[in-house]
Amino acid sequence: MFNLELDRVISEIKKRKPKQVLLQLPDGLKQKAGFVVDVIEKETEAHAFILFGSCYGACDLPLGLDILKIDLLIQWGHNRFFKEKW
Repeated sequence: MFNLELDRVISEIKKRKPKQVLLQLPDGLKQKAGFVVDVIEKETEAHAFILFGSCYGACDLPLGLDILKIDLLIQWGHNRFFKEKW
């Protein structure tokens, strides 16, 4: 039903080589979180963690990622987020 683009996620993780990855999903996709963790940990050397708090979009970034030693945050949303070069 949903395309989580896991091939793209795996490729990015392999490229960046993070040790710890935090996954942030909207409420409607949280039931897929365990599956996503399993795929990431099977296909990469990263440890994946799930943020089960609410997510209200790309501007809703969790605080304390440095304290938790999170190297990469992967956030899923309903629309594409285009980063423009300034």
